[in-house]
Amino acid sequence: MKSYRLNRLFNARSGRCFDVAVDHGFFNQPGFLQGIEDMRKVVRILVDAAPDAIQMTVGQARHLQEIRGREKPSLVLRTDTANIYGKDLPKVCFSNMIEDAMLQAVRLDAACVCVNLFMIPGAPEIHEQCISNILKLKPQADHYGMPMMVEPLAFRPNEHGGGYTVNGDQELITHLVRQAVELGADIIKADPTDDVSLYHQVVETASGVPVLVRGGGRVSDEEIFERTHKLIEQGVSGIVYGRNVIQHPNPKGITRALMAIVHEGASVEAAMQFLK
Repeated sequence: MKSYRLNRLFNARSGRCFDVAVDHGFFNQPGFLQGIEDMRKVVRILVDAAPDAIQMTVGQARHLQEIRGREKPSLVLRTDTANIYGKDLPKVCFSNMIEDAMLQAVRLDAACVCVNLFMIPGAPEIHEQCISNILKLKPQADHYGMPMMVEPLAFRPNEHGGGYTVNGDQELITHLVRQAVELGADIIKADPTDDVSLYHQVVETASGVPVLVRGGGRVSDEEIFERTHKLIEQGVSGIVYGRNVIQHPNPKGITRALMAIVHEGASVEAAMQFLK
């Protein structure tokens, strides 16, 4: 049954997926709402741009699913919220999962759910909590036929800039991705490596599980296009970008450009034409 929902998530022509993440408000951090202050407007813009999927929360998914018609993007439902994204880790850290996550996903007609797998220096209890969340979700995912996307995120030590500073070390990412696969992930959503030319090693260790790559912080158009093109060449199955879309002055244009790279293998130069 999972294959039915995966067929809605991945493009029929390319077999890849472009998921736009707009679930940032779940984490209650200053600055995370830039570009998504009014979700009704954001969803209308994104539906018009037509990515393959939009990643949302239980409280905001209605703005997508209330839209009539068969051509709208699929819903990827975020199932957990955490308090680890600030400059300083709080005294008590958590990564809590919503109740009856898979049942809520079915009721919202989601094509997939997403859950974190954090590795934070000095906070091993959060890693354990994430593993516990995934272990609980796995049998529910199988029961309801709901694909489970696991998001392995390795962070740098807090003194290097705060909890949201991701670690692009290839070995660290590869090992965490492998753990996500071993825990039963149907899809992986992982950070890019500092050296993008090594990303095929991440794809290889996923052992056939599709790997979608996160976009991270806002960068220039040329940089995000070049990185995306190189990642596609490395064998990834798609991308999950948020701020590089929703904080862009032309969200529709940047979405169309990235779709061309992901699904058609367009060059950086060709992608730039969508922004003119």
